[in-house]
Amino acid sequence: METQKTRILVVDDESQIRKLLSIALNAHDFHVETAENGNSGIQAVACFKPDLILLDLSLPDIDGVQVIKRVREWTQIPILILSVRGTDEDKVEALDSGADDYLTKPFSMNELFARIRTALRHIAKTYDNPAMECNGIKIDFLKRQVFVDSREIKLTPTEYEILKALIMNFEKVLTQKQLLQTVWGSSYNEETHYLRIYMRKLRKKIEQDPSNPKHLITESGIGYRLI
Repeated sequence: METQKTRILVVDDESQIRKLLSIALNAHDFHVETAENGNSGIQAVACFKPDLILLDLSLPDIDGVQVIKRVREWTQIPILILSVRGTDEDKVEALDSGADDYLTKPFSMNELFARIRTALRHIAKTYDNPAMECNGIKIDFLKRQVFVDSREIKLTPTEYEILKALIMNFEKVLTQKQLLQTVWGSSYNEETHYLRIYMRKLRKKIEQDPSNPKHLITESGIGYRLI
């Protein structure tokens, strides 16, 4: 029986970009469909049912952020932004709206495929398991225990909730707003200094060298990710 190929939808108004990505993705054995604007992209999500969306933000009919919001009304499939718009504000808006990752044009194909592999790993992930381990960091959700390289470490309730959010989105960027809402609630959207304080505390407990972290990574001006 033939194995079903992973489906990727490319939404970009530049025909050369669509062609380039189609050739590269097909060469890596992906099943590719393309759309040249936001509305046709939304329709393609419903009909093609992709496993991953590569989405440009600057589309001729509706902005890519609106596409993200519309798609997120019914599906959580990974969305990777490919855009020439590379300001922190653009990245934060897209990620807060529901995108999973952001790559600024121009980009290397090696980095693109690395980001695609990361995004696709999240498809099959479920978080109803009693424990989760990533790169030596383990959380036992039932007992609310945390281990680093098999050594138990003691976290405060707030530190635990931050680490839990990050490990449940392993390798994915969480914006400052997303973390603040998850841990403290929607009324704390602007209290970014809370995150700086608690990330510093977490690094002291988890990282071998807190000043040069290998796991708790800052995405400058955007948020944090656990790798």
